Amino acid sequence: MTREHRERLDRYLVISGLAGSRREADELIARGLVRINGRRPRKSDQVALTDEVRVDTPSVEAPAIVPEENPAVAILYEDPAVIIVNKPGAMPCHPLRSGETGTVMNAIVARYPEVASAGAKPLEGGLVHRLDNGTSGALIIARTPEAYRTMRAAVTGGKVSRTYQALVARDLKHNLTLDAPIAHHERNPRKMKLGTPGSAISKRAGRAAISLVAPIRRGGNLTLVAIKSRTGSRHQIRVHLASAGHPIVGDRLYGGPPAAALAAGRFWLHLTELSFESPTGARVAVSAPLPTDLKSMLR
Repeated sequence: MTREHRERLDRYLVISGLAGSRREADELIARGLVRINGRRPRKSDQVALTDEVRVDTPSVEAPAIVPEENPAVAILYEDPAVIIVNKPGAMPCHPLRSGETGTVMNAIVARYPEVASAGAKPLEGGLVHRLDNGTSGALIIARTPEAYRTMRAAVTGGKVSRTYQALVARDLKHNLTLDAPIAHHERNPRKMKLGTPGSAISKRAGRAAISLVAPIRRGGNLTLVAIKSRTGSRHQIRVHLASAGHPIVGDRLYGGPPAAALAAGRFWLHLTELSFESPTGARVAVSAPLPTDLKSMLR
């Protein structure tokens, strides 16, 4: 179409309500979605009142998890309702966009196709809870929509017991109870911070969080600790430990000391034990072995 004819068609699409703006109208024409009397507009076309102008609905594929075999994702437990895997460090839990691979859920969908449709979001499937990319350890995945709803309620209700291990800076001699709420950082969307205790739940006040910390082994200027948690606020353990003066080794976002033995984005935090009641009624208690990169730093 000539520029003049195209501008007239743009105006027609906006006036008739088929496009929200001239820019949108121009994009619809460029994508071949506009039809005049059943065909795409030609160079000589002009729009008349008797013409039928239609905008086709663009085909949009629903996002989906791409199956991808990955033996690095080990299965720790399975029953008809749930699967527990040992998430590798530096591996995302789920894809953020269609076609993305290299995540835990890609590997699980390849082995258990039913989990792709078990959850509320297509790119998360039956993923019941998350671990940060830099964290490794036990991860629960539901196999059916019913199991997903049951396990999500168990997580939010504090009925899933989680025990982590972390290697932290400085010598920690005594147990700690860290119970400050966790809130979003007002200037850095990648970070969380301590909220205000006793305030109503809000983005600034934060969500309730409790981390029970106990030293396991002390050596030099580092301490291996166990952390028990029934809450799962984003970055909870990382923020609690950093705020107590014991940031996690390798966790540069929260001031942790560097670790040459760990890959970029990896830090020394591992979900070692999970216990809960499966939707099948079975009592589940699973231990996730430490990965090689973390074990190498304990020698």
